[in-house]
Amino acid sequence: MNRQRALAVTAAGAIATALSLAAGAAPASAEILDAKAEEARAELTGNVSQGLISELQDTFGLTESEAYDRLAVEDVAADLLDEVPADLDASYAGLWVSDDADEIFVATTDAAETNRLRAEGATPVLVEHDLATLEDAAAAVSPIAVDGYYGNYVDVVSNTLVVEAADAATAADVIEAAGIDPSLVTVAETEAPQTYFVRGGDSYIVENSWRCSVGFAVRQGSTPGFVTAGHCGSTGDQVTSGEAAPGTFRNSVFPSSDRAWVAVGSSEPLYDDVNMYSGTRDVANASQAAVGSSVCRSGSTTGWHCGSIQAFNQTVNYAEGSVYGMTRTNVCAEPGDSGGSFISGNSAQGMTSGGSGNCSSGGTTYFQPIGPALSAWGLTLVTS
Repeated sequence: MNRQRALAVTAAGAIATALSLAAGAAPASAEILDAKAEEARAELTGNVSQGLISELQDTFGLTESEAYDRLAVEDVAADLLDEVPADLDASYAGLWVSDDADEIFVATTDAAETNRLRAEGATPVLVEHDLATLEDAAAAVSPIAVDGYYGNYVDVVSNTLVVEAADAATAADVIEAAGIDPSLVTVAETEAPQTYFVRGGDSYIVENSWRCSVGFAVRQGSTPGFVTAGHCGSTGDQVTSGEAAPGTFRNSVFPSSDRAWVAVGSSEPLYDDVNMYSGTRDVANASQAAVGSSVCRSGSTTGWHCGSIQAFNQTVNYAEGSVYGMTRTNVCAEPGDSGGSFISGNSAQGMTSGGSGNCSSGGTTYFQPIGPALSAWGLTLVTS
């Protein structure tokens, strides 16, 4: 893979410098990443559907070979995301894939860690704030109740806490009420988010009244069912019709989180795939994809759409209450897509929660990561 390395990354409110070698000398991290990506690509060849390759080509404007390259780098990034935070500990400030997915950045506050990061195939980025500091600030602003305050998330690329609000004055009130350092914050003026009420992506009707979408097939012991969004139904609500099998909401959490699982009849078949509305996508695991990775969403209103992961641990202030720990994407969605599948490659990521915008003009959509639902309720993801 051909790589063009940026020598510097500048962010508002932070000093972020890519620590590369002298001009004209290829950084060791590029060679190591190339080797890891080639190994990942060899494993992907023959194991990735042509549908996935085609959608990456359409979404990101890639050739078939470049689509395989992107998936390979994203696989390497997912492995590093699982390993690097614990290795760097207090100096860790985030990991992300570059826009064209030919580079993996890892931010740190400790210049002494740069050689170790290069040895892993990552491009080190020296920043001012460690991730724990920004997450502490996020925890301080999350419970603030101010009209026009819509949420927050840590942007690892800019090394800031982004506070989303109707206007700058509202954001200033939130920052003051939380008692955090304003230099940690970037303000984003946004629209109010809304929840989207309405095999992954298929429709179901709750209590003969409203429609949502299936996330992923799961089992709790021998009991089959599926995960979806918590705002789609309360514990005890009945799934009465739709493409999904009839069932009962066994557990549901909303707000604070936005997750639920529905138990269906013991004889109902469970499928290890997601409805792409032009075919299906196999689900192989629930490995978390890195920021910058490609991700696609399936829902019963708008079908199949793709984009990128933008941030983890987003706080979203819906009219119904605040939810925490969401993942932010630039994938569009509309009412009725709620609960539907978010998947990166063949890895289940989570269930559609809500957002703003639409699939005509584009928008922002948040998903509930699948991990907390699986672990909280002892669920096993049905995989291929």
